[in-house]
Amino acid sequence: MRTILRRPDFLLLFSGLVASRIAESVMLLALAIWVKDLTGSNAMAGATIFAMAAPMLVAPVIGWLVDRFRRRPFFIVANLLTALFLTPLYAVRDRSDVWIIYLVGILYGVAYIALGGAVNGLLKQIVPGELLAEANGAVQTVKQGLRLVGPLAGAALYAAVGGWPLATVGVLGFTTAALAAAAMRVRESAPEPAGLRWATEVSAGVRHLVGEPALRRVALGAGLAVLVMGFTEALIFAYVDQGLGQPPAFVGVLVTVQGVGGLVGGLVSAAVVRRLGEIGALATAIAAFAPAALALAHPDLRLGFAAMICAGFGLPIIFVSLHTLIQRRTPARLLGRVVAASDALISGPQAVSIGAGAVLVGVVDYRLLFVAMGVVTLAAAGYLWRGRRLSPPTPPGPPPITSGPAVRVPAPRRPLDPVPAAVEAPPVSPGRVPPGAA
Repeated sequence: MRTILRRPDFLLLFSGLVASRIAESVMLLALAIWVKDLTGSNAMAGATIFAMAAPMLVAPVIGWLVDRFRRRPFFIVANLLTALFLTPLYAVRDRSDVWIIYLVGILYGVAYIALGGAVNGLLKQIVPGELLAEANGAVQTVKQGLRLVGPLAGAALYAAVGGWPLATVGVLGFTTAALAAAAMRVRESAPEPAGLRWATEVSAGVRHLVGEPALRRVALGAGLAVLVMGFTEALIFAYVDQGLGQPPAFVGVLVTVQGVGGLVGGLVSAAVVRRLGEIGALATAIAAFAPAALALAHPDLRLGFAAMICAGFGLPIIFVSLHTLIQRRTPARLLGRVVAASDALISGPQAVSIGAGAVLVGVVDYRLLFVAMGVVTLAAAGYLWRGRRLSPPTPPGPPPITSGPAVRVPAPRRPLDPVPAAVEAPPVSPGRVPPGAA
């Protein structure tokens, strides 16, 4: 991770993402707690997360929009708009205003998809291919590490002074991310002009995703897993309320414990991807959710803590595996659409899952739903593991060259050159694997 953080362009982007991730970690869970407090309903609290995931249904259109602009200016504007989207939260006062929280959740969901496409495009542009796993791992380490303090801070902030400070934290965080990106110096070529057929342009990301064998298997396997993993957004409130007999704010404690596993998973995610390959790492991470779900079927706090650590460990590895595979197997001109298509084909089922979980938790014992989650995630992990050879592990590259004179190598002879010329190859910088060694 130290190697990637030495790159000034990545460090600026990384600092901006840290600011926005702080806002996200403090705000999002607290919004669901806010709805639970206003309505007393587990289903309505879970529906808050559903509102954020619902825009995945139009993700290909959002991805097409991302690919129509240069990545850095788009990232700046999208962060500023996200900050603006949060300001209606200042108007929430009582149960009759819950619709405002849902509206903000939908707008944030749109911004989340757009920002995801822009970030992946920026990373592909400023980070060498052999360092993509490390870059994605660094971002996920911060995101998961913030789970240690963010949810508790958000819950404590809400309990102390109400919901309006959540909007302030969000506005400051996303504005800071925009300012950090504005300081970057990135040379970007103009995007390709839009084709004559709008529908063809929009669907290009989906066609690439389902046409590339490794990406297709990932979309099917991960999509199957999240079809039940989204149940957790509503089940966790039932687990805390009915199982443990704790107030809704105790969900923040569990998410913080999950952050312990997430921090460890983020730190080792790049190594796991290199060792197992993207699909093998993804299968392993999803498999970690099976014992976690089964443990949550029994309302015991010790098992609950162990389950949240196990699930947290798998989360960053899932994202690092998925993002790295997409970045490596997708042309830059399509990256926004392919990222959005993966959100639609993988996270789209999550929106259905969250909505179904919010309904089912009212009519089915939450423990049975956790058991169903364990069985389905294990099946999805097995399907992915069988396709792990589609993205083999990265072979170890040669040791980095740290010193020595520049190497002179002959250029290839051309028909009109009577004498071969010599060109000078630049020395490889310390700690960097030569391109092509990955």
